[in-house]
Amino acid sequence: MPASGSLIDADRLWSRLMALAEIGATPAGGVNRQALSDGEIAAWHLMLGWAQEAGFSAATDAAGNLFITLAGRDPAALPILLGSHLDSQPTGGKFDGAAGVLAAFEAVAALAERGETPQRDLIIVGWMNEEGSRFAPGMMGSEAFTGERSLDVIRAVRDTGGISVGAALDRLHAAFPALPRKPLGFPVAAYIELHIEQGPVLESTGHVIGVVTGIQGKKTFKVAIEGAEGHAGTLVQHQRRDALAAFARIASALHAEIGTIDPAIKFTIGYAAVEPNAPSVVPSRVTFSIDLRHPDNAVLDAAGNRVAVLCRDHSSPCAVTVVPLVDAPSNTFDAALRERIARAAREQHQPAMAIASAAGHDARHLAKVCPAAMIFIPCRNGASHVEHEWAEPAHVAAGASVLAQVLRELAIRDHATAA
Repeated sequence: MPASGSLIDADRLWSRLMALAEIGATPAGGVNRQALSDGEIAAWHLMLGWAQEAGFSAATDAAGNLFITLAGRDPAALPILLGSHLDSQPTGGKFDGAAGVLAAFEAVAALAERGETPQRDLIIVGWMNEEGSRFAPGMMGSEAFTGERSLDVIRAVRDTGGISVGAALDRLHAAFPALPRKPLGFPVAAYIELHIEQGPVLESTGHVIGVVTGIQGKKTFKVAIEGAEGHAGTLVQHQRRDALAAFARIASALHAEIGTIDPAIKFTIGYAAVEPNAPSVVPSRVTFSIDLRHPDNAVLDAAGNRVAVLCRDHSSPCAVTVVPLVDAPSNTFDAALRERIARAAREQHQPAMAIASAAGHDARHLAKVCPAAMIFIPCRNGASHVEHEWAEPAHVAAGASVLAQVLRELAIRDHATAA
């Protein structure tokens, strides 16, 4: 079997990754290319240029997902979908999402350059708003594609500047008026996503390929505390409805109980906004986010059920509203695809291990409608969602080469054997 990287052009893959990283590049070496922004529009132009050079067709859908296709011999056969996302965190890195899209592009391009026509269409996808940094919650494109969330609900979401997803989507589509539209949620034979691990396990154990077993469950909430404004110098303490004081009590109670409910729990308050946020005014309103994760759905549900209770118990004399946003149980990826990935890694002499994903990915939603799998590659010190995020060129190439072998088996070898 081929040695690592020989199924793909490693130099071309790396060059394209670095070219994409220039779009939204930050002074500290990271990327700020948030969903449906000018940066993402520029990234689409770059991807579409490469698609045209390769002879691939391209399309989008009503949810703003990007599809780049190598046509197969049988238009009636269900396509294989592979990719990730092009959007980033405001202070994100070069590899989160982008490595998966470009590894998929390289795997398909390398197959086409060998003159091998697949039995079915191979579609590279860039999902809309995986990150959820500009529009929350994330994974909007894959959720719309799989029917997890209605497009009308998604279009109504607004960013902090008041711009709706709908308006931003319309602007994106207006930038590509000639791009054909696919139906939202067409049937798929399989989905494979390559991604950096976003954790330290592969690097610390010396493994290059992670065969992802599944993704831990996640719940998110938006909480609003309503108090009343008052003069900081004249309103006595016992008459105050201080929303920030209520937030402090609620946050302390949540961390004390939910943050210690189980050693594997992940509890985060990552966003908080105070109004009117003036030094001499008693705060009248605090809105904040809760991100709750655990691999065991029973533990996750038990912890999630305590969120609203604890918020109410510690909010007085203020009022509190708790709105659930995401309820995504833990999932398991397709066993047959996982075995193909593990076998490809062995045959390419890449150290591989089974690993669970602590972070969420679009593959979670695709796994509900088709066989799905993920390939992890290491990232330095497990760091991600940061500007110093880094993956070694050899590891990116190794992951793409394993992906290319699995894709070739699914799209060509299996059909040739059957024939």
